[in-house]
Amino acid sequence: MDMEIPEKTQNQIMQFQQLQQQLQVIGAQRHQLELQEHELTRTLEEIANIKEGAAIYRTIGSILVKAESKESVEKELKEQKEVLEIRLKTIKKQEGQLKEKYLSLQKEISKALGDISGDEAS
Repeated sequence: MDMEIPEKTQNQIMQFQQLQQQLQVIGAQRHQLELQEHELTRTLEEIANIKEGAAIYRTIGSILVKAESKESVEKELKEQKEVLEIRLKTIKKQEGQLKEKYLSLQKEISKALGDISGDEAS
């Protein structure tokens, strides 16, 4: 009772495994972006609490450099956050599309394998 899987179904299984890997990668990327967004939000909150005229330093590579002003740092961080939010929105959309393909392919494979095992039982 050797079960022969059709080539089409084998290809679907390979595609399914690739989608699974892509979902893992994109999920890790999304998580990383969410962490960066959270860190930027916290930084902006802390900067808002700093008194006007206080020295603010920013990192450039591996060194700290005194920033021109609180406003310049705040502006730069807000711009970074906006870019990050756009990237995050895009990656979430991609992740959603991949999940839809993944679930659809999962159903097709299950049906195909169910049909094969049903044929074998006959």
